[in-house]
Amino acid sequence: MLRLALRNLVQRRTRFVVAVGGMALALLLILSLDAIFTGVEEQVTSYVDRTGAEIFVSQEGVRTMHMASSWLPADVVEKVRAVEGVASATPILYLTNVVAIGSQSSPAYVIGVPPDAPAGGPWRMAEGPPAPAAGEAIVDRGVAARSGAGVGDEVTILGRRFTIGGLSEGTATIVSSVAFVSLEDFARLRGDDRTVSFVLVTTTPGESPDTVATRMARSVAGVTVQTRAAFAEQERRVIRDMSTDVIAIMNLVGFLIGLAVMAFTVYTATLSRRAEYGVLKALGARNGHLYRIVMAQALVSVTLGFGLALVLTLVLALVVPRIGLDLMLRLSGGSLLKVGAVSLVIAGVSALLPIRQIAGVDPAIVFRGGTVR
Repeated sequence: MLRLALRNLVQRRTRFVVAVGGMALALLLILSLDAIFTGVEEQVTSYVDRTGAEIFVSQEGVRTMHMASSWLPADVVEKVRAVEGVASATPILYLTNVVAIGSQSSPAYVIGVPPDAPAGGPWRMAEGPPAPAAGEAIVDRGVAARSGAGVGDEVTILGRRFTIGGLSEGTATIVSSVAFVSLEDFARLRGDDRTVSFVLVTTTPGESPDTVATRMARSVAGVTVQTRAAFAEQERRVIRDMSTDVIAIMNLVGFLIGLAVMAFTVYTATLSRRAEYGVLKALGARNGHLYRIVMAQALVSVTLGFGLALVLTLVLALVVPRIGLDLMLRLSGGSLLKVGAVSLVIAGVSALLPIRQIAGVDPAIVFRGGTVR
């Protein structure tokens, strides 16, 4: 059965290659969109995931940094430090602003961090110290490179000129970046040193962040306390809510393209071999046996298309970061399962289309050289 299905498919190799290629491109569309979406989620939460904090304390009711603002009285920091199990409590200031270097401007999350902070600063440096000194800023290396700038050049943040004191890595996404200035400079520009945006907490060895967060929520009033995992999940949820419709539409387009290509491949392969199906019927083959041949054709084609799409997606994931784009592709197990399920649905639906032709094959066609209508 499998040998006959393969022979039907490769009888016209050019058509078969084009069809599998079209199928692979359709599945590549779905896979790459999911990989981009997963990568964007990872980039958006990179500050939360890698900044070193295990617990995030924010204004009551504020559960994200993205598209949100949080303001806390400065005395909250000491209240947080007093909670059992807290190793450090780092206040930071935060605003969404613009990083301007020369004629280039780009959106950025601007973070004000105190000197020698155990959490809150850049997690990987390409050049320079990991903490901004007074009058200095740390910006993403890629952002600076696009403007031809480096350490010692000027950058405008929050309406003030800073000297670039260091270049961070992994702090940019396709739409924004993270820039760091000193907490003192940030507070001076705001004209307010009595409030902070967030308190970033590390716990003492052996203490569970969940347990410490529960204690903190009970003892410190007027705040929202979240573990790093919970805070990052809230950030990802915002991104999903913003992007779900677009991703769903693009995935639907990919599904329909794949279905059309697959259906055409299986249908034409079946149609061109009707005489052979007539021979099999004349020899006693049942319709069920012939249906399995058509299904095998569909499964072979979709498996090859899926494999090719997966390889192309992995190649894109390696190439894209190396061509200067602040874009990351990440394939997830959920994405592979979803695309695999879509592929099986495409194979099943496309195999149903030629069933009428198979059922209508007359064994006598072999002897009279006629056609099936």
